[in-house]
Amino acid sequence: MNKKQTSSKVASLASQTLRNPNTSQTAKKLAGSALSQHDTSKQTGASMEDFASKVLQSPKYNADTKSLAGAVLSQSNKKR
Repeated sequence: MNKKQTSSKVASLASQTLRNPNTSQTAKKLAGSALSQHDTSKQTGASMEDFASKVLQSPKYNADTKSLAGAVLSQSNKKR
């Protein structure tokens, strides 16, 4: 089991991302996942792991979106 949680800094970024009407659906999806793991023991699911991994590997996403993807990926199940 992974006991990592979304940090306050990333949670703040996720909150700003969700409130911004100009943010991409990709960033909002990652932000929602990251925020749902703030102050909980929830882990990232397999499909979200795959999604976040693809975002990190793609050159088309900005640093904030990649930060959210990294946070989501760091909270994955280590046994997978």
